[in-house]
Amino acid sequence: MKKSLTVKFAAAFAVAALSLTGINATAANAAGGNKIYVLGGGDAFFAVVKNGFESAALSVKAGGDTPIWLGLQNYDNIGPDMVKLIQTAVAQGADAIALPIWDAAAEGPEIKKAVAKGIKVIAYNAGEPVMKKYGASAYIGTNEYTAGVKAGEYLASMGKKNAICVNDQPASANIKQRCDGLAKGEKNKGGKSTQLSLPATAFGNATAIANAVKGAITKDKTINAVFTISSADCDASVVGVKAAGSKAAIGSFDLSENILNRVKNGEQLVAVDQQGWLQGFLATSTAWQYAAYGILPATTTILTGPALITKANAATVIAGVKTGQR
Repeated sequence: MKKSLTVKFAAAFAVAALSLTGINATAANAAGGNKIYVLGGGDAFFAVVKNGFESAALSVKAGGDTPIWLGLQNYDNIGPDMVKLIQTAVAQGADAIALPIWDAAAEGPEIKKAVAKGIKVIAYNAGEPVMKKYGASAYIGTNEYTAGVKAGEYLASMGKKNAICVNDQPASANIKQRCDGLAKGEKNKGGKSTQLSLPATAFGNATAIANAVKGAITKDKTINAVFTISSADCDASVVGVKAAGSKAAIGSFDLSENILNRVKNGEQLVAVDQQGWLQGFLATSTAWQYAAYGILPATTTILTGPALITKANAATVIAGVKTGQR
């Protein structure tokens, strides 16, 4: 059912996308030959991003061009691994590349090289502060710091004024921005938040996350909120809180069906949504239209978030999870 609904939704968007550009199928097929590469991650969040890519890919194919997804297997060596993906896309003749700029120091030089070759580059998901520096033509995603501030202020407004931000992607600038924003938001409302820093190998490792959260709360029993930087770590943090015998509130960046059900049932306080499906769809569409037709939005920073998901609106959002859009 999920696949069928997603494909139907994708087909509708593909038709709409071509219509909005004013390009008919015959004219589009005459363009032809462009290779549109979209680089991404390999976790649950990026499964949703990839759904957005696949929806936009229908329009790309209808235009006679080729959409290609390249994803990381994990985040253990994020900078060098992203460099390899960029180099692969360039070597295979990319006309446009859409990518997150997670590690600017590593990725930046390769992005500059791609741009110098005439390749159109669109940053998405991460890289808003540095996109112009490295030659990316647009950014599509959330403002990570603002997302963190909103989350921190919400936690404090609900009486949760001593939070930890579980960061198991210390090399990713956008993740640091999330935790820094959370601390700022708490501070704005009289609270505080500190980072619980873990190695990248802990990402998605339920045992490592649960034990780290349990240890932090056991050491400081005044902690009354635990915020994770991704949906992949949230379930494990719940286990850690329970193992510590704590009633600390749970919050997370990004969504999953488990997260939304907990929010809906009052078992998780909040989740911050950046709308990954929309990022995948818009990044692919923008990269393609720019490479094939020179079309680029006048506003080159396109924000897909943040949005706070609470008990008040979780039920509505759940419908999108079941069909692969959230």
